[in-house]
Amino acid sequence: MTQLLNVSIEKAANIYFDGKVTSRTAILPDGSKKTLGIMLPGDYEFSTGLKEEMEIIAGKLLYKLEGCEWEEIDGEGVFYVPGNSKFQLKVESVTDYCCSYLED
Repeated sequence: MTQLLNVSIEKAANIYFDGKVTSRTAILPDGSKKTLGIMLPGDYEFSTGLKEEMEIIAGKLLYKLEGCEWEEIDGEGVFYVPGNSKFQLKVESVTDYCCSYLED
C-alpha cells in the first residue's frame, strides 16, 4: 500500500534519540494506528508494547530481534517485532519507514 486513505494525523511529532528518529502518528478509520517516520544513520534500541510490523520504504539498515541474528534490509523490506520485547537497529543510510501496531 503506497497511501493511507481517510486518516487523521497527530500534529505533534514523536522524537527519539535527539531528533535522529522522528515519526508522526496516523489514526485509521478503524481506530488502529501507524507511525510514519525517518531514521538518520546511527545505532538504536527500541522497546515494544504491541506486536509491530516495521515496513522499510527506503534506506539501508541492519535489525536484530531478541534472540536472533542481525539481518539486513537494503531498499524495501518488512520485519515483525514481537510484543513486549526489544529490538536493535543499525541504520546505515537515511531510512523511511512505516510502523503498524498489531493486536495479537
